Amino acid sequence: MSSRSTGSPFLPPSPFLRPSAPSPAAPRSTRRRALAAALPAALLASSLSGCGTTADASDGRTVTVTVGYQSKTINTVTAGTLLRSLGAFERALRAQGKRDGKTYKVRWQDYATGAPITAQMIAGKVDIGSMGDFPLLINAARGSRLHAPTRLVSVTGYNLRGALNTVVTRPGSRLRSLADLRGKKVSSSVGSASDGTLVRALQQAGIDPEADIHKLNQQPAVGASALQSGGADALSQFVAWPGLLAFQGKAQALYDGGALGLPTFHGVTVRDAFATRRPAVIRAFLTAQREATRYLRTHPVEAAQQVAGATGLPPEVVYLYNGAGGLATFDPTLKPRLIAALKKDVTVLRAARLTGPVDVDSFVDDHYVKQSYGSGYAKARRDTAHPSPDEVWLHGEDRTHSFTRPEALLRFAAGHRDTVRAAYVADTTTGTRWFADKSVWVQDGARLLPFAARATADAWLRHHRGARTLGYPAALERAR
Repeated sequence: MSSRSTGSPFLPPSPFLRPSAPSPAAPRSTRRRALAAALPAALLASSLSGCGTTADASDGRTVTVTVGYQSKTINTVTAGTLLRSLGAFERALRAQGKRDGKTYKVRWQDYATGAPITAQMIAGKVDIGSMGDFPLLINAARGSRLHAPTRLVSVTGYNLRGALNTVVTRPGSRLRSLADLRGKKVSSSVGSASDGTLVRALQQAGIDPEADIHKLNQQPAVGASALQSGGADALSQFVAWPGLLAFQGKAQALYDGGALGLPTFHGVTVRDAFATRRPAVIRAFLTAQREATRYLRTHPVEAAQQVAGATGLPPEVVYLYNGAGGLATFDPTLKPRLIAALKKDVTVLRAARLTGPVDVDSFVDDHYVKQSYGSGYAKARRDTAHPSPDEVWLHGEDRTHSFTRPEALLRFAAGHRDTVRAAYVADTTTGTRWFADKSVWVQDGARLLPFAARATADAWLRHHRGARTLGYPAALERAR
């Protein structure tokens, strides 16, 4: 089978799915690695020709800081969309300006993925960027190779089980597990965190991710279009694409990344030359990131609505990932479990020949975030997310209703059928939060159990005789 880059002429009706220019068909698998190797140089050349000034523009008294972010990759919002909306970085820089007599300006640049942010950082056009774990490693490797080193200085959102990445299929698809993907066309963004999940999950299932599937190397929006048009049988993507497509009724989860049990996260990387020259700016950024993180935690519904307004995403989808107890836990600290996972990710990228060796220890620089926290850093670094209750968000309300058991949520939802805006439940085995009406429900004796994907539900059925699946409407009726 082959891995190739394709585009799609299909223009989806959703306002969030922006049409993308079709990309040309790429060579066969024998040439894919050469293309992957050439891509960084092409991106770098493009970034050099496309910008006329360096990111850190300064006339002595005025300093312009350029931040590259991914507005729709919503577990980076505390270093991007929400941070920008709150104006927290600008406030922190104004405070810094009062101390050093300089005027600071922030230039925000929005990207769909981490690759162009890396290219711009290496070219000296972006000072601070946020991206996923696999792109972070590529960022580190290419920065080192091209003598423009970068440093990982904080985390935005993480999930300790890997549930931020999901493989989805079309509604009603006959595909029930990863084994059914043999010989099928699977869209993914090669080098992304979600592609890492796909590769690992396929290997775990005994499937060769190079030889046993047709992998389409596509941007998220193009892959979503391909899935809807039939150009792809499945789509492996990162937050917020799987949740968005499921919410819109355009996809159903085939594989829950939480089943891997391997941490995934997004983080903030900075140009080492910039950080060395402007350490006060990095400290101001992390101070602002902590402010945005506190706001998201204390005002989860309001934060979801702000991010939705800035991105065009439905608030219900944003809350799935970023809400109280959502799929992403927001915490800037560089936790040992996340760094250990990053080191394991290097082997996956090297096997795919997407990067060479990466010295993770030298890439990770926690002294800025330590300064931000002070004496409380060690304790904050040890803290991790705890299981969250199921929730229902009703129309017309600015808060959610929490429940400790899925049956209780179902009874409440059944009594408020006409006013339920969204209901969220945790997968019985992986803990992955998903929409209640998009989950696979299983009746096992008196229990009503939700599962995010068919595969986890089928696994439960194989080990629990007498259990059976039922639709969401039937689950509501049973819970009354």
